[in-house]
Amino acid sequence: MSGLIVPPGQGRKLTTKAQEVTFKVTGADGSSVSCFEVVVPPGFDVGAHTHTRSQEFFYVLEGELDLLAFEPTRRTEEGWHDWESADGDRVVRAGAGSCMFVPPDTPHAFRNATDRPARMLFQSFPSPDHERYFEEICEIFSAGQSVDPDAVQDLRDRYDVRQITPLRYGPPVARTPAERVARRG
Repeated sequence: MSGLIVPPGQGRKLTTKAQEVTFKVTGADGSSVSCFEVVVPPGFDVGAHTHTRSQEFFYVLEGELDLLAFEPTRRTEEGWHDWESADGDRVVRAGAGSCMFVPPDTPHAFRNATDRPARMLFQSFPSPDHERYFEEICEIFSAGQSVDPDAVQDLRDRYDVRQITPLRYGPPVARTPAERVARRG
């Protein structure tokens, strides 16, 4: 039996205006865990969601991402950026070297609220669910000028993604002075 070595810049790439995903290790390689390198463009917000079967691991390689991985005291449908857990956990601005583990049924999200792309390593168990998901969502993002929200919702329903807040792709959200002070504190 042999392992697999994937040099930098190698792997199967899926690229759209909304995302760039490079498959590094997949179910086709015999892995039970799918591994991807993902470039998260400025303004991209995956929206808070859960999975009943999947576990996920995110590792920030470059840039900064806002990360969430907890059940809030109160879920809101419009946004997750101000959520807080019963233990006082809040959204974290995570830089290179930060990671996030997400067990099944845990609300989680990430967004790039900066004006520069971020790059992360993303692992998902079991393989190949997220591989198929990425292939199909890239098709949806490539279909035209605007993203069809019904097609995205249908895709998410089929792949065990229970959306809580909307997926958003656009310019980074300008922070209020209070949010800038809170992030420094």
